[in-house]
Amino acid sequence: MSASGKDAGPVPAAPRPARLDVGVVSAGRVGAVMGAALAGAGHTVVAASAVSRASRQRAESLLPGAEILPPDEVVRRADLALLAVPDDVLPGLVRGLAASGCLRPGQILVHTCGAHGVGVLAPAAEHDVLPIALHPAMTVTGRAEDVTRLAGACVGVTAGEAGTEDAEAAWLVGEALVVEIGAEPVRIPEELRPLYHAALAHGANHLVTLVREAADLLTGAGIEPAERVLAPLLSAALDNALRHGDRALTGPVVRGDAGTVETHLRHLDRRAPASAELYRALARRTAERALDGGLIGPEDSQNIAHALERHTP
Repeated sequence: MSASGKDAGPVPAAPRPARLDVGVVSAGRVGAVMGAALAGAGHTVVAASAVSRASRQRAESLLPGAEILPPDEVVRRADLALLAVPDDVLPGLVRGLAASGCLRPGQILVHTCGAHGVGVLAPAAEHDVLPIALHPAMTVTGRAEDVTRLAGACVGVTAGEAGTEDAEAAWLVGEALVVEIGAEPVRIPEELRPLYHAALAHGANHLVTLVREAADLLTGAGIEPAERVLAPLLSAALDNALRHGDRALTGPVVRGDAGTVETHLRHLDRRAPASAELYRALARRTAERALDGGLIGPEDSQNIAHALERHTP
């Protein structure tokens, strides 16, 4: 309805965002999944690089129709070049692409590494491309279900320093791409990118290590299946930690039960010394967090510290 109350006719549809030809370097787990997500948003994956048998199979499954080409040819054909290579490989790849003549002004150059911002794309940015870093904050296995899971994930977005027209355009384009694939963009400043990535790696990777250590201890005690015993406990612990923070802490450390901690370490030192070291480190940090959060007092914290010290090999 118009301001006068009369029917003003159909409202014109919002302009559809430009569809892009996407090139994926390379079709690893993240590259194949991100490429498939962009294709699902209406873009066209025209080419991908894939060397290993596994990456070729992923390209065939998740990026059907994409021509398998060398990296520089993939980028040459793309409006949006997605560089999905390991962190340590990225700087050399960017230098090589910048020297190869495959870049052109106006291209969107995106990398998916967590620890790097857009500074690593500087050699390419000299060719007037739009540099963006997009990192999905999720574990990626390289299977089709990951494309669906992206819709519930956050993606760390980093572009250039604020204050220039090109930088602001890069931020907006990066966020728009994330929204298109159904994920939630989170702005990560360039200088904080390594800390952001360390937090994710510490939480996700070390969580897997901790879970498998606990499972191995149960298996060593003859308790099978260990995963069945752990699943309800760990699922509740993770949910409570995300909902309630340090108030979710339970167990002997936050009860100030130094005797139980000593008993644990005595048995772990004898049967699983490698796990004992991990237990010590986490118990020490748990006691510190519990003290800082007011969950235990200084005396209990000191008792726990003494228990850990007495049983340090």
